[in-house]
Amino acid sequence: MQKKYIDFKTYSSIKVGGICEVYEISNPQDYYTLLQSGNPLNIIGKANNLLISPQAKNLIILSKDFDYIKDCGEYLEVGALTPSGKLYSYAKKHNLAGFEILRGLPGCIGGIIKMNAGLKEYEIKSSLLGILCLKNNPQLEFVKSDELSLEYRKSNINTLIFAGIFKKDKGFDENLPPLFASMRQNQPSEPSFGSCFKNPSNNYAGFLIESVGLKGKKFGKNKSLMFSQKHANFLVNLGDSSFLEVLDLIELAKKCVQEKHNILLEEEVQIFS
Repeated sequence: MQKKYIDFKTYSSIKVGGICEVYEISNPQDYYTLLQSGNPLNIIGKANNLLISPQAKNLIILSKDFDYIKDCGEYLEVGALTPSGKLYSYAKKHNLAGFEILRGLPGCIGGIIKMNAGLKEYEIKSSLLGILCLKNNPQLEFVKSDELSLEYRKSNINTLIFAGIFKKDKGFDENLPPLFASMRQNQPSEPSFGSCFKNPSNNYAGFLIESVGLKGKKFGKNKSLMFSQKHANFLVNLGDSSFLEVLDLIELAKKCVQEKHNILLEEEVQIFS
């Protein structure tokens, strides 16, 4: 295990944050050792759905040793740091079904599993058999997907995922990637978390944010933050924005929606302060 420094102003998808010390995990024993400290550990992955304070502590990331795809005969073992695009290309090349959703989906496999990422009824859990993680000792153990409570943009996973174990069903569907691309056409290209809030039951976070007049309105000292004109559930960073400014805008949206609709928005973005 080694320490490194990451500038989250350039590393994170929202391009906000500061330079923080990070523990790089090279093997399960490294993680087990940190767990013994009793301190809560914050897993950053590729930082695609994270807002990280410049004062954040106990940040951890897997080393590049966990960027791999291994054909194990009846299943695939995919390291948690593997980029989604790499697994998508592998599945397309080897005619494997269920990975089409990864086309254009940012992030690494660990984060995608933890958040059960996808679009509408297409979710990564449909291809997932389980994960490799630590439970009560420094040896990796297999946990079945049906034990992970994978639901809409959430799971009960509260530990570091070292690898995902996936089905090897034949039949890559060439019709799905264009469909997913069209579904993402309304997503902005500026730095963002992806969706800022989860959609409430029978409603849409973007609609609610627009309904309270926040869509397209610029905030922050440099007027560099806004809920996108293209899709109001995407909080975008147009320039030099701070952690506290983003936090304030998230809280403002929650307050306005709560007051007008009596609906409390739940963040999809994870916040490490």
